[in-house]
Amino acid sequence: MKKYNYSEKKDTRSGFGAGLVEAGKRNTDVVALCADLTGSLKMDSFQKEFPDRFFQVGIAEANMIGIAAGMTIGGKVPFTGTFANFSTGRVYDQIRQSVAYSNKNVKICASHAGLTLGEDGATHQILEDIGLMKMLPGMTVINPCDFNQTKAATIAIAEFKGPVYLRFGRPAVPVFTDPDQKFEIGKAWMVNEGKDVSIFATGHLVWKAIEAGEKLAAMGIDAEIINIHTIKPLDERAVLNSVAKTGCVVTAEEHNRIGGLGDSIAQVLSRNNPLPQEYVAVDDSFGESATPDQLMIKYGLESNDIVKAVQKVIGRKIKK
Repeated sequence: MKKYNYSEKKDTRSGFGAGLVEAGKRNTDVVALCADLTGSLKMDSFQKEFPDRFFQVGIAEANMIGIAAGMTIGGKVPFTGTFANFSTGRVYDQIRQSVAYSNKNVKICASHAGLTLGEDGATHQILEDIGLMKMLPGMTVINPCDFNQTKAATIAIAEFKGPVYLRFGRPAVPVFTDPDQKFEIGKAWMVNEGKDVSIFATGHLVWKAIEAGEKLAAMGIDAEIINIHTIKPLDERAVLNSVAKTGCVVTAEEHNRIGGLGDSIAQVLSRNNPLPQEYVAVDDSFGESATPDQLMIKYGLESNDIVKAVQKVIGRKIKK
């Protein structure tokens, strides 16, 4: 198992904030809109650096999406910012009609995604946003794993033409990817090559998969771990090349089991190479109020849960 170490923990929303400033420096058409959560989205640095390109729309998320769509007509590259629940569930109609259907170059940037929003509880912990966004034709869906990758993804989507949903989180998580990385939309990242099982992870669960890989290695199980930071378009070639070696799959995500990364992988397998698969995800329920760590344990999203899923799926592996 390849060793990954980290010297610090940072929240991925701060990676977005840093990336947004850099994107603004590189492209004067980049503008930012926020729905009264500038500090929470770490957009304050952009506001200070480019005050004439920052628009505070208040608690009016639907209006924010409409304004952003209109700005693209004049050649601007708008980044909208609010919590994931308000970025998707509250404004789905506006995203569908004004952004996706019209193929507008809007970057919908969503913080505080998943269970790790924590104490704010189920009303704010959206667990279906990936499913909502990936079902929209033409929508690119990205869920990076740490500060550095979120920063790189933010810079990359500024140059990408078309609507994007960029998902990131609130808690501080290990920073383990290259600070100077080039983010390739739609290109999976090989974390560790292995031969016994394929673990496809996204977002905060990538580090949990690395921890699981170390535990599995101590048990004599050689896990291939792949970071699927772009859920749509999915890197199907990477998926199929991996499962051709391993013969079984575990998917790991901080999202509902229905409609997320696991279902995208299952569709690829069913069309090309049906194989045993286990899900590490929230089992079709809402969240609740607790600390992020407590929630990750209760809802089965820890490294030990990935280990158990691997043991189960290896037991189901088809013997050749």
